Amino acid sequence: MIVRGRAIVAALTLCASLAQAQGVPEPEGLRGPPYRAAVPATLSGATVVDDDAAYKLWQDGEVAFIDVLPRAPKPENLPKGTIWREKPRQSIPGAIWLPNTGYDQIAEETTRYLRRGLEQATAGDPAHPVLIFCLMDCWMSWNVAKRAIEMGYETVYWYPDGTDGWDMEDHPLERLDPLPDD
Repeated sequence: MIVRGRAIVAALTLCASLAQAQGVPEPEGLRGPPYRAAVPATLSGATVVDDDAAYKLWQDGEVAFIDVLPRAPKPENLPKGTIWREKPRQSIPGAIWLPNTGYDQIAEETTRYLRRGLEQATAGDPAHPVLIFCLMDCWMSWNVAKRAIEMGYETVYWYPDGTDGWDMEDHPLERLDPLPDD
């Protein structure tokens, strides 16, 4: 009876894994809302990395890590005198935070901000590898990785588990401030 039960559990696990692997197709363009949803297992032109691979790349120190979690907007109509404090971003140490660059439609000013951030992270070398991340099941990182490929970056890693996966593996996190948008 135990063997049969284990076989059933193994079969269900295999079916769930296959469904997830085949689940979400890559869209032709960029993905719009909702941004927190199941993501594809692939990104054409990029290398998809898991938690272990991301950690190894981070340890090697040869890849620019780019965090693209959006900033929470300041609520409108706050009562006069209310102090607004942004939630601090805990991210992968050494990463550059380029918030609000992962929406499907961004202003030209935001595109310039993304381009400037990528150039700063790579010292202007499109051959320098970049790793793009956000949170688990977040299309923002998928969109920015696709944009980086379209901008001519030759080695783009996409880390779909982002800081959620990183934290679950008990890897270090540090407070990160966004790159100023001079």
